[in-house]
Amino acid sequence: MRKKIYIIHENDEWTIHLTKRLDELALPYESWHLHKGQVDLMQIPPEGIFYNRMSPSSHTRNHRYAPELAGAVIDWLEFYNRKILNGSNALRLELSKVKQYVALEKQGIKVPKTIAAVGKEQIIEAAKKLGVMPFIIKHNRAGKGLGVQLFQTISGLETHLKSPEFEDSIDGITLIQAYIESPDAYITRAEFINGKYLYSVQVRTDEGFELCPADSCQFSEAFCPVGEAASVPMKFKIVDNPHLELIAKYEEFLKINSIDVAGIEHIVDKDGNIYTYDVNANTNYNSDAEAEKGIFAMLELAKYLGEELESI
Repeated sequence: MRKKIYIIHENDEWTIHLTKRLDELALPYESWHLHKGQVDLMQIPPEGIFYNRMSPSSHTRNHRYAPELAGAVIDWLEFYNRKILNGSNALRLELSKVKQYVALEKQGIKVPKTIAAVGKEQIIEAAKKLGVMPFIIKHNRAGKGLGVQLFQTISGLETHLKSPEFEDSIDGITLIQAYIESPDAYITRAEFINGKYLYSVQVRTDEGFELCPADSCQFSEAFCPVGEAASVPMKFKIVDNPHLELIAKYEEFLKINSIDVAGIEHIVDKDGNIYTYDVNANTNYNSDAEAEKGIFAMLELAKYLGEELESI
């Protein structure tokens, strides 16, 4: 059987941009859409390389147990020593911001003050214990900014928790976190392929916390299309990143944690302090921002997958 690139995922809309590039390069591939399926532990896996881009927000697309199934598949593949990009440790970090923050802090990368809590009473107690105003709550297992809410007071949080607007994290863990305000209202997302820095994209935050860069996210979340009119600033813009020391730390972090492809988000406060708050192993790219700069991450990713396939 011919060796292939196998893509582990649960969202065709986010994967088609990669498969188009694989088609352009005439690379053999197969899509494993794991919203349901089986893992035959007695069967030997096919030859090839396996790229995991399972999303922590799969439950929002009615694929509640896709990450768990992906985890089982990856364990099976690792037992047979198959080459996996973003393997089991990358998936573990993708599914828990608590794990991300612990791993980041271990590498000397600053994260916002955070307390994890289960249960509404504990969320309120955690907010009081945090002792920082304003603060946010968000889901531990998320993606797309799920569950992020900003509060100026404890009473505001209490009202929210009593309302139908409150939505618990799919894993039951809510994070209570110091709100880091950017004076220029943007965050920066650094993209990495093969563990190496590719580019940084600046993302405006004045429209809210759901900052998924994928084109499908922009429309489904009612964002104006990037660059729709000259008078509308681009929400996503590729920029030079002056924080080269931080980029080097990110590369070391990815190497130590066996993450091959990632987008890591950070924010700079008014005093110049840099806080890293999200590691996206299932990373997406914004086509308009890339077209403006003439750099295309999915093409670079497809080339990387081709090189890895050739190496086995």
